[in-house]
Amino acid sequence: MQGADPGNAGEIRERVRKMSDEELLRYATFCKSMCSPDTNLDKPSPDAWTVQLQEARAEWRKRHPDLPLSESI
Repeated sequence: MQGADPGNAGEIRERVRKMSDEELLRYATFCKSMCSPDTNLDKPSPDAWTVQLQEARAEWRKRHPDLPLSESI
């Protein structure tokens, strides 16, 4: 994530707020992949990726409260 501290929830929240739905879904999917044990060779995922994924999911829920959040993000 360029230009923002990857562990700063406030900066992440502001950045995802500005994304289109398509960008947000793509970003959340990428963050989820970075939290995967396969990506991290069975080590715990870095906290920064976890925070980014949580913020992306929260933004999606805020925009689309009536749509279920798919397991894909």
